[in-house]
Amino acid sequence: MANRAKSNGKATAAAQTAAPAMEETVSNPQLRTEVFEIFRRWGYLQATLDPLKQYLPAEPFPIELPEGSDAIAEEARRYYCGNIALEFSHIASPEKREWLQQKMEQLPVETPKQQAHTLTGLIKADIFEQTIQQRYLGTKRFSLEGLTALIPYLDRTFEVSSALGVEVCHFAMNHRGRLNVMVNTVGRSAADIFTKFEDVDPRSHLGGGDVKYHQGATGTYTAPDGKTVKLHLASNPSHLEAVDPVIMGRARARQVRLGADGPKKVLPIIIHGDAAFAGQGIWAETLVLATINGYTVGGTIQIVVNNLLGFTAEPLESNSSRFATDMAKRLPIPIFHVNAEDPDAVVRVAAIAAEYRATFASDVVVDLIGYRRHGHSEVDDPTVTQPRRYAKIKETELLYKSYAKRIGVDAAPEIKATSDKFLADQALGKEALHPPTLAELPDYWDKYKGGYLPAIDPAVTGLPVDEIKRLTSLIVKTPEGFNVHPKVKALLKQREEMGAGTKPFDFGTAELVAYAALLEKGTPVRLSGQDSQRGTFNQRHSFFTDVETEKRWSPLQNISPNQGQFEAYNSMLSEAGVLGFEYGYSRDFPETLTLWEAQFGDFANGAQIIIDQFIAAGEAKWHLYSGVVMLLPHGYEGQGPEHSSARMERFLQLCATDNMYVTQPSNAAQYFHLLRRQALSEYRKPLVVFTPKSMLRHPDAVSPIADFGAEHFQTVLPDMEAKDPKRILVCSGKIGHNLRVERAKRGDYSNAIVFVEQLYPWPEEALSKALAMYPSAEEVVFVQEEPANMGPLSYAYPLLKRTAGNRRVLRVSRSAAASPATGSAKAHELEEKMLLELALGKK
Repeated sequence: MANRAKSNGKATAAAQTAAPAMEETVSNPQLRTEVFEIFRRWGYLQATLDPLKQYLPAEPFPIELPEGSDAIAEEARRYYCGNIALEFSHIASPEKREWLQQKMEQLPVETPKQQAHTLTGLIKADIFEQTIQQRYLGTKRFSLEGLTALIPYLDRTFEVSSALGVEVCHFAMNHRGRLNVMVNTVGRSAADIFTKFEDVDPRSHLGGGDVKYHQGATGTYTAPDGKTVKLHLASNPSHLEAVDPVIMGRARARQVRLGADGPKKVLPIIIHGDAAFAGQGIWAETLVLATINGYTVGGTIQIVVNNLLGFTAEPLESNSSRFATDMAKRLPIPIFHVNAEDPDAVVRVAAIAAEYRATFASDVVVDLIGYRRHGHSEVDDPTVTQPRRYAKIKETELLYKSYAKRIGVDAAPEIKATSDKFLADQALGKEALHPPTLAELPDYWDKYKGGYLPAIDPAVTGLPVDEIKRLTSLIVKTPEGFNVHPKVKALLKQREEMGAGTKPFDFGTAELVAYAALLEKGTPVRLSGQDSQRGTFNQRHSFFTDVETEKRWSPLQNISPNQGQFEAYNSMLSEAGVLGFEYGYSRDFPETLTLWEAQFGDFANGAQIIIDQFIAAGEAKWHLYSGVVMLLPHGYEGQGPEHSSARMERFLQLCATDNMYVTQPSNAAQYFHLLRRQALSEYRKPLVVFTPKSMLRHPDAVSPIADFGAEHFQTVLPDMEAKDPKRILVCSGKIGHNLRVERAKRGDYSNAIVFVEQLYPWPEEALSKALAMYPSAEEVVFVQEEPANMGPLSYAYPLLKRTAGNRRVLRVSRSAAASPATGSAKAHELEEKMLLELALGKK
């Protein structure tokens, strides 16, 4: 009768009396392979992972062990069913599986020196938390107690990684343990952290700043051999996993800066909570970026700080599978589970994970399973919801004490010295007069700044006509023998005519010329989004596809020998993940014009957390700048509620203290100048561009070549065709063109039509000058396509009233609605007709 693997993980009596495994192996190597394969696949089901032994009970294997294999099974159980478990059968690569098997199937040897170092990390971690508990009782800190093994884990990761060539680590983490990591890993002064608890100089944070457990920090790790790793802990909001794509984008940018060896030199790490890892969708989006061209970072170490509790939710309430990490099995990456109360096992896994990432340029997941000694925060009483669990936690000895006993070390002197040091730091922190700076920007930020913006950016964006002609000729070239699609060939012919000055420029050509001019002078350009190489509306064609080979070729990558790098990627079907990545990229490559394009502007809804928490508020909260550009196709054209509005009102509601630009360029030349301003300016502010759809080729939105020579982007475009107007129609975007077309049909130029090209910062001075051009006008009307409760109306109307002075100010829009637009093309036409009549007056 075959023996089934026992759920309690103990050896059977037969195994205890069987011949040694080595003898069985020699006599029957096939039996050993068969048994070991069972444990390699299913051993994690019987591993001893939960320190409290309340969750993750051992499960029987779904397959029986062969008869007479007890001694072999006992050997395999030592490797795969102890305090370390490994899930790797879902990895197709035999090479990777064999590498992992070799690492797992050896008995660990921890030297007294390594164990002493581990003990020091545990002592610092726990006593830091205890000092805060004593001095700031009841203050939120999101303690690491119960998972203090994270500190020696990170230390070992950086020690091994530095020996493998890592020089920089960009890492992100949730709240729990962040302050501990800042001090005991990043190397910030404990006194600085205690100053944060004192909340000194509150006036310096009025209207900005962030709570201490959201803030980032920079520092340097020094390995025992003297090698160093620069550490960058990212700032992170309470949307815990929102930082995941950001840190990957930052790592990618840093790797590109360092050249071909960048992926080896820059290590990304993301530290997750178990409930957030299992539950937050942006993490699922980000995980898929791992091996996609344009987003790879040479592997990320994913660490789950797993307390088997999400706020007050038990694992069965927050996760539908055995482990919170099961989602990661969608990719061929190893998943380690380790009992965090076994520090030796923890540092062993840290070394294996770091080596695996370096060897295979692959993600790796490490699930540190421990507990949470206090409530979700220190103002929370966890015994209300988990009374039995917390009774057991109360009886559990602090890890540094139990570990010292396990390795036979009297730690009392070190404990006292560490405690005295933190108490002294607390006294220093209490005496501080100003809040400390926990992070320093890299030197590539030296020539850029944030703060308030000038009315006109001093960067000159215009180019001479001859230069525009030459650049246009470069963007239509193709290699000899390259088979261009007939439709694209016709488009290139049109672009040649634009470059010759015989045809006005459309938006797509103006954009590519802007990129070409920047690239030639060494400015990199990175564009990503769904279908962005060609363009959703067939307008861009930054890459050509050979109709016979399907090979792609980009003229923008062949402008000149020493040009800046041009990248354009058709992204995965993600908004939050990809926009977060591009925001992160812009954070560590400010010289690059970094753009993200929504397929339709409405789709930015899916990235609202990134927009709210990082793009709009990053400078105010963390003093971190970004020049990321969001291209959002916008315009009411009868395409229904999900293909009309990029939700201008939401972006404008987020605007204050010159935190970003919100624009809607109305013609091709304006778009050209706007993109160049963003790249050439010394200010780094996010730029939101509401780009057109039907207006991409509309004759009213094209520009003559001469307009590219203007010095600057114009925030307001006055009307040069109006004749002694009695009314001034102020608008932005497509509706202005519709008004001009209808006005031309009527032949009545008694209404001036003024375009506001930049909605935020509001162009007060430029608009005042434009309105002053029409002294006879007694009435100013703000006109928009969007419903009254959407679009720029609620933002712009009070500002326009101030700008208009004594003139009467009216407004025209669609009626307020719950949905952005009608789904009926005919209803849309009726609404548009009514808008034009209200604005211009009946015929």
